Amino acid sequence: MSDTYDVIVIGGGPAGYHSAIRAAQLGMKTACINKMINKHDQPVLGGTCLNWGCIPSKALLDASHKLHEAQHQFADLGIKVSSVTADVPKMIARKDEVVAGLTGGVAALFKGNGVISLEGSGRLYGNCQVGFTPHGGEEQMLQATNVILAPGSVPVDIPPAPMTDDLIVDSTGALEFTTVPKRLGVIGAGVIGLELGSVWNRLGSETVVLEAMDEFLPMADSRVSRDALRIFKKQGLDIRLGTRVTATEVKGSGKKKFVAVTFQDKEGEHVAEFDRLIVAVGRRPYTEGLLAPDSGVNLDERGFLYVNDLCATDAPNVYAVGDVVRGPMLAHKGMEEGIMVAERIAGHKPMVNYETVPSVISVSYTHLTLPTNREV
Repeated sequence: MSDTYDVIVIGGGPAGYHSAIRAAQLGMKTACINKMINKHDQPVLGGTCLNWGCIPSKALLDASHKLHEAQHQFADLGIKVSSVTADVPKMIARKDEVVAGLTGGVAALFKGNGVISLEGSGRLYGNCQVGFTPHGGEEQMLQATNVILAPGSVPVDIPPAPMTDDLIVDSTGALEFTTVPKRLGVIGAGVIGLELGSVWNRLGSETVVLEAMDEFLPMADSRVSRDALRIFKKQGLDIRLGTRVTATEVKGSGKKKFVAVTFQDKEGEHVAEFDRLIVAVGRRPYTEGLLAPDSGVNLDERGFLYVNDLCATDAPNVYAVGDVVRGPMLAHKGMEEGIMVAERIAGHKPMVNYETVPSVISVSYTHLTLPTNREV
């Protein structure tokens, strides 16, 4: 293996693989270090988005929406169906097939464009030196002219709901249920919590969403958040705003285990019982083990890698893109940053217009009734 590169990218998610492919297309000798392992203990490209985020969640949303249509809307179209049920293991298997196809596609793009894929972890040292540690191996030093950091993000843990039992899971675990929980709790009414709550609600779960904030989707336009709340409630989600979870406890044993969730609202303290609990309170930048003391890269007060408008860090020729830097944690935002950085390294002058980055929450519009002029 060569130890000198024009560009080394640390991270194989959307921001990382887009920057690596573009850099290679522009004639630079490029390597991408990627540490992700899938549930079969195999190295996998694509990051959270392809493996445990946007893609698998949309695959399950699609399947659950079709089930809901068959159960509730086909009759209105003159289509008679009976005994339509969900085969959850098959849905999960199809989701896995979709993920495998896309992650395999990234690997094919690497091969087709000449990106050298290095399976393991990367650590940035001073002067654009990168320590590469293969899975199960020892660290070896690589030299780069430029380094792009794209390590991504991980779900936020909260002390009241430690994931020490398989009944309490994060967004990754919520994509692997093999049975439909009779009663499902979701902590967090953000994009992730709403999408996962929608999936299992359509499949038959009585779903309660506990949100600490008093406002629903405050980052969205007020009209959008108002209509979205109406749609989700009509879909069947029990969304409780101004509700702060203070403790969780797994009780019972065997098939009778359940999660008791203690929460507070304006009426006082309450306890609710759920068969499964999803913790979806957001994500944080993943920087553990990424930076050596002499790397020259600094973090801001929220733990993100500090960059300027062009994604340059404080270290010469070192850039950072994607979830690990300021701005929305969205795959398409990271992709644009990765491509911009690769092209700027090559001498071009593109920029990302952060004012035009779209944000999407997948919901069912089946029951949406357009408001009258009086409601506007």
